[in-house]
Amino acid sequence: MHLRPALLPALLLGLIAGGDAMGQGKPGPAAPGGAPQAGFPPLPTTKPPALPPGPQAGVPGKPGAPQPGAGTGRMVSSGTGFVVAPGRALTNHHVIDDCRAVRVRLTGGADLPARVIASDRDRDLALIEVPAEAGPPLPFRRDVNVRRGEGVVTYGFPLAGLLSSGPTLTTGEISALAGLADNQRQYQISAPVQPGNSGGPLLDMSGQVVGVIVSKLNAQRIAQRTGDIPQNVNFAVKGTEALAFLRANGVNPTMTELPPRGAAEVGEIAHPSTLFMRCMG
Repeated sequence: MHLRPALLPALLLGLIAGGDAMGQGKPGPAAPGGAPQAGFPPLPTTKPPALPPGPQAGVPGKPGAPQPGAGTGRMVSSGTGFVVAPGRALTNHHVIDDCRAVRVRLTGGADLPARVIASDRDRDLALIEVPAEAGPPLPFRRDVNVRRGEGVVTYGFPLAGLLSSGPTLTTGEISALAGLADNQRQYQISAPVQPGNSGGPLLDMSGQVVGVIVSKLNAQRIAQRTGDIPQNVNFAVKGTEALAFLRANGVNPTMTELPPRGAAEVGEIAHPSTLFMRCMG
């Protein structure tokens, strides 16, 4: 099927705005006045079957707990976050949006309440208060000059309840220095991501944060319209946007310039600092 170039941007916007191909997760935020927000939706958080009441339920009166009589105290979706400073973690706004409570699972398996401190719908970022023992802060890259073709690593918890209960690592490259419709706040990446990767770190091959995983192209809808399946088209919020958000909220992350490593070593750096995040209803 041949598409005239002039129609392609509008078609892409329409396909992406149509929602995630898997039909999971929370819908994207609406624009003022109730009109749908233009552009692509966030990568949805996963929605495995609700868990029974028990240790995963929030405790009234503690940070991140549902208020007495409000909600079910059960998980309704999940995502990923990572430690950026002592007692502070970063994730996507859409991971915690409309949650009655937020809980985090640490590397050692402890499941603890967390609290939303600040969020930015436009950047799709949120700052979370987490327990002091949540893990060491991941360093951000000092040199912000990220280039096309640079290798990157993702680390997170995709498709919770279907895949491994532990974190998953994927590799790829920076494909473009802007997102869909030339969104200058984001990178396009080829590293595979799935629902549940939302809010996870995008790391360079030195183990330094260069972005935050946020969304993926809706391959199924594009295939329905064009007859062709796009491959490995995903997006991450730029590290510069994350730094600006954090600094505006009183967090000054560690900045480093480290030597190159293999993907397995990068995963070992990310592992103790990456959190499984659950939205409680």
